Amino acid sequence: MPDRRTIIQGLGALPLALAMSGVPAAARTARKPPRLRPGDTVGLVEPAAFSDDPEQIEAVKSTIRAMGLVPLVGRHVGTRHGYLAGTDRQRAADLDAMFANDEVRAVFAVRGGWGSARLLPLLDWKTIRANPKLLIGFSDITALHLAFAARAGFPTIHAPNAGGSWPEISWNSLWHLAFAGATPTFRNPAADAGDPTAQERWRTTAIRSGKARGRLLGGNLSVLTALVGTPWLPDFDGAILFLEDTGEAEYRIDRMLSQLALSGILGRVAGVVFGRCTRCTTGGEDYLGFTIPELLQHYFAPLGIPAFYGANIGHVANQLSLPVGAKVEIDADPGTIRILEPVVA
Repeated sequence: MPDRRTIIQGLGALPLALAMSGVPAAARTARKPPRLRPGDTVGLVEPAAFSDDPEQIEAVKSTIRAMGLVPLVGRHVGTRHGYLAGTDRQRAADLDAMFANDEVRAVFAVRGGWGSARLLPLLDWKTIRANPKLLIGFSDITALHLAFAARAGFPTIHAPNAGGSWPEISWNSLWHLAFAGATPTFRNPAADAGDPTAQERWRTTAIRSGKARGRLLGGNLSVLTALVGTPWLPDFDGAILFLEDTGEAEYRIDRMLSQLALSGILGRVAGVVFGRCTRCTTGGEDYLGFTIPELLQHYFAPLGIPAFYGANIGHVANQLSLPVGAKVEIDADPGTIRILEPVVA
């Protein structure tokens, strides 16, 4: 678990902030999730890996309370089944219960890991579609974001998991989307000219200039490619594809991008944003292979569509909270993502 002070740091301005097609026909007309308000109850679930330390769960509940919300812990949170947080049916039941509970306004994943994809055939999609609520999380939760885009039809939010760190950028971007119902433009922070490290950390690079509009779809590259060929992916025609990953060697990123190209997904999107690939560099003086930027150029430049990389999305501090399934506009040169519609009612 991150240090508690790190988790809460980005929530310090909470009182001020709070004051201030694969989609079925029924899903295409789905209502938007309700906006969050101070005092709302939100569910905590573990669709993937387990957290069996009671102190860890208490720390997560404290984070939710610091957001001004009331945590409701899923029945099987803290359960362990191998490396999963309970059996597939137990984890699916927790998700179903949160969407069926009228008192729950949104659902946070406690953590990622692996296992969310195993739930997709077990979920009560009729109940989920009938009760739109923001699903918030990232990494392995990508499987749920994509399946919700395909089967539920309402936006979800790719953001830190509840058990992660919520510094200012992550919290503010979530607040604008989920509480305010705003349509902000997101970009990396301006780098300190006197800090070369910060300049590199916040730099975005255009692969191909221009603007593009479309439905924002994507998430973790490994999880997305594992769903290729299944009925759980949404329609990528005209979409803005965003990707991130962690701990994958360059040749694995090459292999996964090749799969997206060969499956036809890359040829159908209107624009691409690649966030961060954390710990994806083999390194060493003897390494003679492609770098990640070279691979991105290889796969995205020939598409002839606006594309950029370096957005603060993924397994990094200060990651942006982004609405999956919402209409956005990207501008590759400044590296911006403009939200075109509120994601909550």
